[in-house]
Order: sequence, then structure tokens, then C-alpha cells
Amino acid sequence: MVLSQVWLYSLISVFIVSLISFVGILFLGFSSDKLKKILIYLISFSAGALFGDAFIHLLPELAEEKGIGLEVSLYILGGILIFLVLEKVIHWQHCHMPISKEHRHPFTYTVLIGDGLHNFIDGLIIAASYIVSIPAGIATTVAVVLHEIPQEIGNFGVLLHGGFSKGKALFVNFISALTAVLGAIVGLLLQGRFEGIEYILTAITIGGFIYIAGSDLIPELHKENETKGSFLQMIAFIIGILLMLVLLLLE
Repeated sequence: MVLSQVWLYSLISVFIVSLISFVGILFLGFSSDKLKKILIYLISFSAGALFGDAFIHLLPELAEEKGIGLEVSLYILGGILIFLVLEKVIHWQHCHMPISKEHRHPFTYTVLIGDGLHNFIDGLIIAASYIVSIPAGIATTVAVVLHEIPQEIGNFGVLLHGGFSKGKALFVNFISALTAVLGAIVGLLLQGRFEGIEYILTAITIGGFIYIAGSDLIPELHKENETKGSFLQMIAFIIGILLMLVLLLLE
């Protein structure tokens, strides 16, 4: 694939992902209860899409080019470990004291920093996928977008709760999201400087997707025990996987 195409597709994709930070504007008139009901199905859908992208697109591409041996398995486990450490660092920074007029903690800035790091890694992930192939890059971008929608809605709510105005919350959330562009640039610059870097990044991406879906998203679904709601979650999860399968068939 022509290198210029990889750069073009990657940068367009990460900019689209960054624009997802404005999704909160669509939910300004929603009550918190209604927003929760919508979010749970978006989370289920994105969990299915992340698992689907990891196992339907990225892993088969990696197996075809590199094979699945101990080295690849270790890189995938390394991806899981990287995301675990990142999440632990973010959680260590959190302040759990209640917010009041007299005592306002800067937890909102912690959220923005954590989200910025996460978006930076998303940019790396998208760039690594396009280095493998354009179809893999498109599928990964779709999976990241689906994952970002519920996350960005949640971030928007946290920023409003932390005292930001609606306009400022949207603005700072977008600035944080732009780190995805930086991540993509770093990922693309690494390509060619280190032999086989695309395979390493792809394996780490697989581990990251498995971690996010399994550790962050699936546990959220277990908080809903009502039969009808649980059934709809499973349907949304399956649709997420089917979407990745459809993208594969369209290649």
C-alpha cells in the first residue's frame, strides 16, 4: 500500500474519531435516567464491536502475515497489561471526595488527562491497523468510534457535573480528543523505523480491545439484571459483532 494513502486514511479517521467528542450536544435535553438507559445499550453494542474487530479483523490479519506463535501471544498479553497499567494510573489520580461549593476537586481535569491518554492510544491503534491494510483500518476506526460514543457522552456528563459550562465542556473534551491525531502521527512515524512495528502494534491493539471490552464494558452490563434489559443488551452485543462481520464481507 502507498505510504501516502496510509497517512491520508489514518489522519482522516482520527479526526473523525475526535469529532465524536461533540456527541454530548445531542443529549443536552435528556434526563440522567433516560441517558443511562441509552448508554447501557451503546456500551453493549461497542463491546461486541471491539471483540468483533479483535477476533474477526485484526487477529486473522496478523495470523496471515505473521502467524500466531509465542511472540504474538506475548505482545497481545502486553497490550492487556499496558491498558491495565494505564487504567490503574488514572484511577490512582482520582479524588473521591464529594464536590461542593466550598471544596471543588479537580477530578474533571483528571478525566480529561485520562481521556487524552486513551485517545492517544486510539490514534496509535488506528494508524497500526491502516499499516496492516485499509480494510483493517476502516474496521478498527468503526470499532473505536462505537466505543468512543458512550465514553464521550459519559465524559460530557462528568464535566458538566464538575462545574464546566456546556460550551466549555464540549471545547475541552474536543481538545482532549485531538490527542488521537498525535497518536496516529507517532504510530505512522514509527513505521519504517522499526522492523515489524506494525505487527507489534496490531498485537497490542488486540490486547487493548480485549481488555477494554472485557474489563471496562462487560462489567457495566452486569449492573442491569432486569430480564428484558439483559436480553436487549445481548442483542446489541451480537449486532456489534455482526457489524464487524459485515465489514469483513464487504472487503
